[in-house]
Amino acid sequence: MPTGSSKRRLTAGAALVVAALVTTTACGGGSDDDDSKGAGYNAAIGKVANKSAKKGGTLKFIAKQDLDSADPQRAYYGMTWDFMRYYTRTLITYDTKPGAASNKLVPDLAESTAKISDDGKTYTYKLRDGLTWEDGSKLTSKDIKYGIERIWATKVITGGPGYLKSTLDPKGEYKGPYEDKSKDKLGLKAIETPDDNTIIFKLPKKNGDFEQMLAMPSGTPVKQSEDTGAKYTQRPFSSGPYKFQNYSAGKSITLVRNKNWKKSSDPVRPALPDKITVTISANLEENDKRLMEGDYDIDMNGTGMTQSGRTTAIQDHKANVDNMQTDFVRYVALVTKTKPFDNEACRKAVFYATDFAGLQKTRGGEVAAGEIATNVFPKSIKGNDDYDPYGILERKGKPDVTKAKAELKKCGKPSGFSTKISARNNQTGEVDAATALQEQLGKVGIKAEVDAIDGADSSSITGSPAVVKKRGIGMTMAGWGPDFPTGQGYAQPLFDSRFINENGNYNESQIDEPKIDKYFDDAIGTVDANKAGEIYTDLAHEIVDKAYWMPFLYEKNISWRSSRATNVYSSAAYSGRYDYVSLGVDDAKK
Repeated sequence: MPTGSSKRRLTAGAALVVAALVTTTACGGGSDDDDSKGAGYNAAIGKVANKSAKKGGTLKFIAKQDLDSADPQRAYYGMTWDFMRYYTRTLITYDTKPGAASNKLVPDLAESTAKISDDGKTYTYKLRDGLTWEDGSKLTSKDIKYGIERIWATKVITGGPGYLKSTLDPKGEYKGPYEDKSKDKLGLKAIETPDDNTIIFKLPKKNGDFEQMLAMPSGTPVKQSEDTGAKYTQRPFSSGPYKFQNYSAGKSITLVRNKNWKKSSDPVRPALPDKITVTISANLEENDKRLMEGDYDIDMNGTGMTQSGRTTAIQDHKANVDNMQTDFVRYVALVTKTKPFDNEACRKAVFYATDFAGLQKTRGGEVAAGEIATNVFPKSIKGNDDYDPYGILERKGKPDVTKAKAELKKCGKPSGFSTKISARNNQTGEVDAATALQEQLGKVGIKAEVDAIDGADSSSITGSPAVVKKRGIGMTMAGWGPDFPTGQGYAQPLFDSRFINENGNYNESQIDEPKIDKYFDDAIGTVDANKAGEIYTDLAHEIVDKAYWMPFLYEKNISWRSSRATNVYSSAAYSGRYDYVSLGVDDAKK
């Protein structure tokens, strides 16, 4: 999943200050009680900070960027998926426990996880009693089927993951509910609803990750009578404990209790606050200041504080911060359809010319921001290893100008070339890192103009091959975390040619290589996780060998939690960010 910045250039000195501060705390320097109001430094890592069952109050989020879409079938940002559990439900979901325990799948709308046929192709679920929509009407298996069918309506429902579509209908025969000729608009043959409480999925081919796919918001039910197509993002209809009171795109969100939700039907969501608000502001440093002043509780985007915010928080409020290891990889995709990156040697020139240590320092240093990455997979995914064909770690992340120039000569551009690199101006440090890369590449003659975009528009800019071509974008800087914790759940949207879309495309390099597609087919087709991991390792090597996609950081971040926020913990299922659905507030701790 994609990550969901300031244009201010960070000096190397400031980054070193932050790194030194975080190193001190990480190594045990200072007391966890430096701020008596907080729960303690790293108190939400592997355990629950401020555990409480107290209900009431208003949980206040601040966000630098809006949801990419409030429509569950269109959303693809990790922070959006996390937030959506307030008003959406799925057949199964992730457990509400700290750390790696959160990766366990547990029943949500369903009574249990699937009953799976012996051949591994048929999944059957029975629904819980008491499931309702926000208007009090019964939620049925047909609502779940209809919601999933919306994924096929790619002319209208753009931007979300396509796993269910490619798994249930690999030939693309179904056209979606808006073009469905059947009377009830439920014509997708791969899903059967023999009664209102039963839903059956019939897979053409076995896929061991299928339940992981159903846990994503794209598996959310949608009530057909409330479906407004492309406008559904403006006011989704709730099946969860909260409903929309107000949504002003790009400005604010207010959720209030859904009085027709029944706790007896939902073992997952504690639904502690009475109200949940989100204030959206692009002023990143002001956002950090307001968090530390107690005006807000949590940063909804979950991508960490700014450099100045980190410094102040660690110096003055250490007991309110967590230094989270995420499952996100920071990367630069090299667009193979933009010249001269259709030439492998020109792409390799970028790998050799990049100062990886410099990019790491720009984002805050190793302890605060993470280790230099040489593998496309995060370390938590089978397929990651220490493969480093460009000798990046051996050079301690420094560039090899001689080899970069040799590759430029090999690709017929001995004096370099001009290109554009896109970066999101509301993702912490991304424009700073792109600007640093611009300077690094310039030393070998590669003139890279930084094209700063709003992250909320990325699915229609860097996610549109036509727009990428029109704007002349040759490189895309971004971050990616697992949709679910397997090689398929992390890498297929990034590298499989069958996942290239006209809009909402995340194969930003536009890789179209049958060998890579076959790696995915072979790994998905095996029930042996270790064997699949070996295949994904080979796939990762191929991606780096051909210089399609340049990872540069296994990301960590410094995250803030207010003293009054309760039940706060880092969730592996949501790539290290806090599990929003469990949060509460206690004004007595303010």
